[in-house]
Amino acid sequence: MKITADTNVLLRLVLADDEAQGLAAVEAMESASHVAISVHSLCELAWVLERLYKKTRPEIAAAIQGVIDAENVVVNRPAVEAGLAILDAGGDFADGVIAFDGRFHGGETFVSFDKTAVKLLKGQGAAALLLK
Repeated sequence: MKITADTNVLLRLVLADDEAQGLAAVEAMESASHVAISVHSLCELAWVLERLYKKTRPEIAAAIQGVIDAENVVVNRPAVEAGLAILDAGGDFADGVIAFDGRFHGGETFVSFDKTAVKLLKGQGAAALLLK
């Protein structure tokens, strides 16, 4: 079977905080021949892990990496890598993904009111502008 995993499935897989749902998530992921994971789901996963479960950035990065490392997982890896790079630098996973996606769609400069995101993206050589 070819599946698309929702964020709640990824959360159960990562957290293993509900035995029955955790086992169902593992079974679904392992038995599928193809697991499509939306980068949007990974952004949501990162947000929930940080805000609700108080996970650290390294824990979030490890969780995302663990989810996408399975051989049957298909995901926009360059976008995920961009998100992980910003996360590893101290920013938000979603900001890296947004900047990457914007460049992919022809945007040349990332604009934001988020000082940290702009600083980190500039530090990685991306064009970024802080709005005031």
